Amino acid sequence: MKYKYQARNKEGELQVGFVDAISKDSAVDILAAHDLFILSIVSADKESILDRFSSYFGRVSRKDMVIVTRQMAILLEARLPINSALKVLYEQTRQPTLKEAVYQIGEDVDSGLSFSQALERQKNIFSDFFISMVRTAEVTGNLNEVVGFLADYTEKEAVLISKTRSAMIYPGIVIGLFGVVAAILLTVVFPQLKPIFETSNVELPFTTKILIGSGDFFAKWWFLLLMAFFAFVVLVADYIKSSEGRALVDELKIRAPLIGKVYGPVTMTRFANAAAILLKGGVPVAQSIEIIGQTIDNVVYKDLFRDISENVRQGVPLSEAIMKHPDFFPALVPQMIVVGEQTGQLDSIFTRISNFYNREADSVINNIVDLIQPVLMIVIGLMVGLLFGAVLVPLYRLTSTFGG
Repeated sequence: MKYKYQARNKEGELQVGFVDAISKDSAVDILAAHDLFILSIVSADKESILDRFSSYFGRVSRKDMVIVTRQMAILLEARLPINSALKVLYEQTRQPTLKEAVYQIGEDVDSGLSFSQALERQKNIFSDFFISMVRTAEVTGNLNEVVGFLADYTEKEAVLISKTRSAMIYPGIVIGLFGVVAAILLTVVFPQLKPIFETSNVELPFTTKILIGSGDFFAKWWFLLLMAFFAFVVLVADYIKSSEGRALVDELKIRAPLIGKVYGPVTMTRFANAAAILLKGGVPVAQSIEIIGQTIDNVVYKDLFRDISENVRQGVPLSEAIMKHPDFFPALVPQMIVVGEQTGQLDSIFTRISNFYNREADSVINNIVDLIQPVLMIVIGLMVGLLFGAVLVPLYRLTSTFGG
C-alpha cells in the first residue's frame, strides 16, 4: 500500500511525500529509520477530491523537469557520486514539490536503494520511461550517458509541446467564440425566429431545419444531455484505466492514421536508443530486448518485445524475430539489423537507427504542427459560413416574400 506522510527531519524542515509499505506501522518504521519525525500519515490509495485538487496546483511542470534533468546530467557528467549530485540538486531546486521529491530520492539512495528504486517511489513525478531508462543505465553502468539522453529528450519534448500549444492558441480562441455564438443562435435566436418562419410559410433550408430542431431539443433536454455527457466521460475514463481499455488505447496509438505517423518513429527511437545503450554495456541481445520491453510504455509493444526476446533465446536472429511483426516495425529496422549482425556492430547500427527515426519524428511533428492552424481555420470558416447561412438564407427569402 502507498501512504502519504508529513514529517520533519532533524533540522526541522518539513517533508511531504509517499512511502510504500505493507501496513501503516511498517510505513512508520521506514520513516523513523530515515530520522523523520512524523506529523501525519494517511493511506494514499484513494485520494479525496481535496487532495486531488491540491495536488493539481502542486504538480511539477514540464519546464521544471527539463531544468532538473539537465542539472542532473551536468552533475553526473562531472563524475559526482549520485548521492552528492542529489544533494547539490536539492540545493538548486526551487519548485517545492520537486524539491521534496529530490530530497526523498537522496534519502532513499543513502539508505541503500538504487537510483531507479528511489525514482520509482516518486512515480507521480517521474514517468515510467524515465525510470526504466535509469534502470537500464544501472545494468550497463553508463548512468551519465543515459541521463544526458533523458535531458535532451525532455527538452525536445517540452519544445514540441510548447510549439503545439502556441499553434493552438488562436484557433482555440476562435473555436471558443464560435461555440458561444452557436449556443446563442440555437437557444436564443432560432426560437424567436421560428414562429415568424412558420406563419410566413417560408421554405426553410435543410440546415436551418436541423438547427431549429437541435435548438428545441437542447432547450428541452439540456440537463439530461449534460448528465449523460459527464456519465459518458466518467465511463470512458474508467474503461481506459482498465487493462483492456489501456490495450485498446495503445493499439489506437499505433493504428490511428495521424497519431501513428508520430508514435511509430518515436517508439523506434526509444527502442533503438535503449538497445544501443544496453549492447554497448555488454548485455546479451535477448536480455536487452526483454529490458527494452519494460521501457516502452505500450502494452502491445511490451508483448511484442517479450515474444522477440523468447525467439532470440531459442536461436532465432534478432532481425528475423522482428520481421515476424511487419505491422509494428518498419522494414528498414530489420534490414539494418541484418547488417549489424553480419558486421558484428549491432550497437552502432542501433545508434544509426535511433538517429534516423529521431529526425523523422521531428520532421513529422513539425509538419503536423505547421498544418494544425490553417486546417483548423478552414474548418472553422466552413462551420461559421454554414451556421450564418442557416440564418441569413431564410431571412432573405422572408424579405423577398414581403417585397413581392
